[in-house]
Amino acid sequence: MEKLSLAQARRIALAAQGFAVAKRAANDGQSADRPSPRDRQSTPTMRTFQRTLERTGVLQVDSVNVLQRAHYMPLYSRMGGYDVELLKRASERSPRRMVEYWAHVQAFMPVELWPVMQHRMDHYRERRAKWSREVPQRVIDEVYAAVRDLGPVTAKDLDDGAPRTKENWGWNWSKARLALDVLFMSGDLAIAGRTTQFEPRYDLPERVIPARILDAPIPTAPEAHVELVRRAARSHGVGTAKDIADYYRMSVADTLAALRTLQEAGEVTPVKVDGWRKPAYLHAAARLPRRVTARALLSPFDPLVWERERTEALFDFFYRIEIYTPAHKRVHGYYVLPFLLGDRIVGRVDLKADRRSGLLIVKAAYAEPSAPEDTAEQLAEELERLAGWLGLGGIVVEPRGDLAPALSIVLPAWARG
Repeated sequence: MEKLSLAQARRIALAAQGFAVAKRAANDGQSADRPSPRDRQSTPTMRTFQRTLERTGVLQVDSVNVLQRAHYMPLYSRMGGYDVELLKRASERSPRRMVEYWAHVQAFMPVELWPVMQHRMDHYRERRAKWSREVPQRVIDEVYAAVRDLGPVTAKDLDDGAPRTKENWGWNWSKARLALDVLFMSGDLAIAGRTTQFEPRYDLPERVIPARILDAPIPTAPEAHVELVRRAARSHGVGTAKDIADYYRMSVADTLAALRTLQEAGEVTPVKVDGWRKPAYLHAAARLPRRVTARALLSPFDPLVWERERTEALFDFFYRIEIYTPAHKRVHGYYVLPFLLGDRIVGRVDLKADRRSGLLIVKAAYAEPSAPEDTAEQLAEELERLAGWLGLGGIVVEPRGDLAPALSIVLPAWARG
């Protein structure tokens, strides 16, 4: 069995996720580094967006907006400052490139995965009997008919504007929302987009998903498992079966069966990573850069760090999101972003975008034990870049965390608000 050092596994994982620079052939026959679009300060295009989506595979959706919504941040971390209209175009306009579904959790996924998720939709459809205790089938049918006639609509639209009477329908907003969720999970409805208040707008799949996708053959459940594991393994570069299973929220048993199929086809190879107790799987297309020169702030919902055990195994970085932890029990803060520098996570910052004052507020900043001496300077530059992308005119550093004093000193005067 091939062996990888932890440093090699880390570089492979970063390359698979789009954090390593691309490569070209050098005159001496060796690989040479070529600046990424982010390093070249180029303007990300839809092609850049598409390549990034192919690497991440999914973009988790979350309603928390203390800094920037979850699905926007992984793109920024990899591409740099981009026009967020790219995401809106990709998810709401023709040709539609991605669509929301329960892929990891609620997430954007490439639109071609809609048929691949049919086995999951069938599973949720079979669970309607369980949900019917809260939402009678009659209500589900009426909500579906309302969307068919009125869509695309939000749950609030159905409550406020649907042509119904209390006598003949008799359901309220909460029942409508539950019915919409049931229909969405079972694939009978799709999300056509979201309002400025982040409310999903539901419509019939045939009015959301391109016909060529809806007409594509539906894979069997084992075939779908193989395709999802293929994509997850590619997005990991190298990972354990548990890592790979988590990416599309599959069972480890189904994942192992799919990995055996992919191993027989030569698409993955079992490997041993130093320090990992369980065997890992290396994707055939995985790249091992000589070095990684990344610098990025990572959303708590970034695919690179959302599986916390993997994050600790790869980076020796213990990380927990504390949004749902009572304030007095939080260790690092409410919305803490790991700071990736090179091929290591060297710090973490609790950030808030105060849009009313136009300031990026650093609520706390902490360095990891292995952080290099220039961590504060590197983080300051990254915070300036982030503030510019968010349209914020200054940065305020509050005096919490061991990195905060140095960070406050190195930020230029204009950035201090």
